[in-house]
Amino acid sequence: MNIIKEETTNFALISGKICSTLEKSHQVEGEEFYEFKVAVDRLSKVTDVVPVTVSERSLVGKTLKEGDLVKVCGEYRSYNKLVSDKSRLILHVFAKEIELCESLEENLNEVKLTGFLCKNPVYRKTPFDREICDILLAVNRPNYHKTDYVPCILWGRNARFMAEQNVGCKVELTGRIQSREYSKTSPDGQIEVKTAYEVSCRRISISSNMVKIENNSDDSDRAAN
Repeated sequence: MNIIKEETTNFALISGKICSTLEKSHQVEGEEFYEFKVAVDRLSKVTDVVPVTVSERSLVGKTLKEGDLVKVCGEYRSYNKLVSDKSRLILHVFAKEIELCESLEENLNEVKLTGFLCKNPVYRKTPFDREICDILLAVNRPNYHKTDYVPCILWGRNARFMAEQNVGCKVELTGRIQSREYSKTSPDGQIEVKTAYEVSCRRISISSNMVKIENNSDDSDRAAN
């Protein structure tokens, strides 16, 4: 795989073990898309499970199965899906290149995004006094006139810095895709374990350029091309 980090607003690179079966996701203008999940280990031995979407055209000559080691290069995208009559933001790596590997020297997990802050930052502290800031980044897909909405989390001094920024500011950040499980109690008292996805940011910069944020996403959009 020739990884070229050209000037782009959205770059994602992961490597790990496929931990689910390959399933058909949707079809756009005769082109079929498939989805699967990749387990990416952190240095701390915690594992992030990352959803991946791939076009049938990127699978020519490849047969992917659970247990395979892969390297995936593409973009971190989002779309809205109706789940139990509620709109849910679905995040996934859209694969532009996939390489089957015999072994992995390291598990890669890198995301670079350039977008605009589209909600007020949410700053808080943990019970152990750790500073956290949650933001939602709108990342444009200029060639397709679409926008991906990516939740991001910042820590420490980056959290304090981001908490002071305004909606519409241009943000450039580097981080990794993070998955975490949480429990939600339904009205009937049942506890359901869900998984949240976000980009855990390690570097960030702010531009003075400001834009007016408008929600131009299509809730029914499943086109990944």
